[in-house]
Amino acid sequence: MTRERIQVGFGERLFSYGFGAYHPFNRVRISVFEAKFNELLSRHGDLIELVEPEECREEELTLFHTPEYVKFVKAACSPGSNVRYLDYGDTPAYPNCFRNACTVVGTTLKLLKSIAQGRVRRAFSPIGGLHHAMRNSAGGFCIFNDVGVAMEYAFRFLGYRSIAYVDIDAHHGDGVYYEFEEDPRVIFFDVHQDGRTLYPGTGFDYERGKGEAFGRKMNVPLPPGAGDREFLRSFERGIEFLKGFEFDLIVLQCGADGLAGDPLTDLRYSKEAHRFAARSLAELSEEKCRGRILALGGGGYDPQNVGDAWIEVVSALAGIE
Repeated sequence: MTRERIQVGFGERLFSYGFGAYHPFNRVRISVFEAKFNELLSRHGDLIELVEPEECREEELTLFHTPEYVKFVKAACSPGSNVRYLDYGDTPAYPNCFRNACTVVGTTLKLLKSIAQGRVRRAFSPIGGLHHAMRNSAGGFCIFNDVGVAMEYAFRFLGYRSIAYVDIDAHHGDGVYYEFEEDPRVIFFDVHQDGRTLYPGTGFDYERGKGEAFGRKMNVPLPPGAGDREFLRSFERGIEFLKGFEFDLIVLQCGADGLAGDPLTDLRYSKEAHRFAARSLAELSEEKCRGRILALGGGGYDPQNVGDAWIEVVSALAGIE
């Protein structure tokens, strides 16, 4: 595969998004990725450009989220607030969580703009892909949905007509699927653990979009215990599905919680699943959207798995064997 310069969002401001040492979404979960990435950077620094994290503006949040919800989060994350959780108990509120969440969204937007301006064709943010947040609510460790904000920004300001969203996180990307269920501009493919056995309990194969978007969405639930064989077969189906549409950008949510041993899920992928997905999409992007891919880390709660999976994604997008 051709070697490609990529941008990677990297820095403590971005890595500060989380909910403390005793919460699954904590700082330690990306420690192995940091070490592996720094080693990769030392060998292939000519291909990897570090991007400083950046906060988004409130008006950018409201491209996707309701003003009322943004106001609620800002107040709940302020010193002296009595709000303990932003949702039903998964996503805690604490001082500075608003700024930390804005940094996730801002970094995703910064990488999107860089791709749109032609500085690079591919980029990765390890803290991003917060796909459970809805327009008016948090959920599943996700305060703001950076995917939703980025896609709305791309449609409104970048002239993008259609975006292919691909999600390989073990959890269904409900905040993207349902908020764009009737939007034909979003081509949606999501392979995940069956919602009857895992949060958020959604993403069934009969959910194919609504209205003008019917047939432009594809959900592939896998049973607990499914591994690389089942994933590769499903992903090949997804590639064939995506080939039937035209789009200007691929957004890949590459959560690492599908790898065997993750404490929150029951899938059994190896890191080869992530390499296969990233390489397949890189090839498809050359055919469909001038090589443009924005990859976002998503979930993953075993540090070794997170490091292994995301290094495969970065390497594949950069053409590093």
